[in-house]
Amino acid sequence: MDKRRTLLGRVDARALAFTAGSDIHLDMLLAEADCIGTAAHVTMLSRIDSAPPVSPHHRDRIVRELVSIIRSVREKRFKIRKTDQDVHLAVERVLTQKLGDAGKRVHTGRSRNDQIAVDLRLYGKQQLLDVMGLVHELSQTLVKIASKNKAVPMVGRTHQQRAMPSSVGLWASSHAESLLDDHIVLEAAYAVNDRCPLGSGAGFGVPLAIDRHLTSRLLGFREPHVNVLYAANGRGKCESVILSSLSQVMLTLSRLAQDLILYSIPELGYFTLPDEFCTGSSIMPQKRNPDVVELTRARATVVIGYASTVSTIVGSLSGGYHRDLQETKGPFLDGLRITRECLEILTMFLPGIRINRRKLIESFSPEVFATDRALEKVSRGKAFRDAYKEVKNDPETILSDDPVEALRKKEHYGAPANLDFSEFRRRIRERARFVSAERKKFHSAVTRLLGVRYPDL
Repeated sequence: MDKRRTLLGRVDARALAFTAGSDIHLDMLLAEADCIGTAAHVTMLSRIDSAPPVSPHHRDRIVRELVSIIRSVREKRFKIRKTDQDVHLAVERVLTQKLGDAGKRVHTGRSRNDQIAVDLRLYGKQQLLDVMGLVHELSQTLVKIASKNKAVPMVGRTHQQRAMPSSVGLWASSHAESLLDDHIVLEAAYAVNDRCPLGSGAGFGVPLAIDRHLTSRLLGFREPHVNVLYAANGRGKCESVILSSLSQVMLTLSRLAQDLILYSIPELGYFTLPDEFCTGSSIMPQKRNPDVVELTRARATVVIGYASTVSTIVGSLSGGYHRDLQETKGPFLDGLRITRECLEILTMFLPGIRINRRKLIESFSPEVFATDRALEKVSRGKAFRDAYKEVKNDPETILSDDPVEALRKKEHYGAPANLDFSEFRRRIRERARFVSAERKKFHSAVTRLLGVRYPDL
């Protein structure tokens, strides 16, 4: 029987491979966060008043070596071995090899349970800030399209059938406002994530005079979790909350993608999609396929599925750590990646869309103005339901109107002739200030902790 010696004992090679799963590969994404979390932990250990487990001198040597490991991670020189099992033991192995006794002290008073929990939260913090920043960029792009085309008529549709006069400005800014609402949900997820689980150990605390408020401050978190068991039980739940917030973003992107696909088909031709973002066919020379937006639409379902997967795993567990939680890591990391990539590509994609004004105006037919005709009768004193019946029973009396003029009549707040672009821009600036402040706070905390400028290093 092939047994491999690990830091935690001898394990059958097959069991080692099975339990490690994809962790060796996934954990590379968390290696930098693991070093930052370890730096905070050993700094706290060095400040324990009575017989600190790590001396200030050893603390400085450990932190310098952790910075060196971060650089090796960025340069793709850092490796996680199968016998390490995960990033935590890989970092500890390197520290022990380089520093001897000092490296053996870094795990004092903590468990891999609170280690992975803090790694995921540090990674999640930075990724959420990146996602929010991309939401601002895409919102801004949509607002620019809306402002430029605010007076371009467009048939509004319900059930994909002609409904009422609308505009490109109304359409584009509706998706921008949806994203800004999604940002509120992302901020809520960020607040849930912004609490430090480090120091909870295996979920039951440790008989050492550790200072969890200190480690929380060192890492730039708002506060530590109060209850150490919940700090452990929050693993998986926090990832579920973040994935749920990402799902809202992806829902918006999916509906935007579906509109772009529909409105660019030749039979409508409202929009022409940018050539450089469309692919061809291996057999049909004429094809221009909207692959970018089709994949965005599909990947929205993947992220939504990830949120459901993680929630289902967590919901089946009793209190305390279970290895099942390992299976929440992949969906969490991949969900963040997919959302970020979709936001990035659509921000590049949208400015290249051509708005076909002639096609948009030609798509108007008399029935689009039916509601307008009924409301004109109301303005002359007729009850709405009577006006509704008259128009419905005698559709031949509905005459074509000038779509541009029809839009001008809709001048109440938020309607096509009165879109408050200044308010959209104000909201984007406000959200951008939040992201900038939080990023600066985090970078400053890690810079002080590591003693080198972060994230530049």
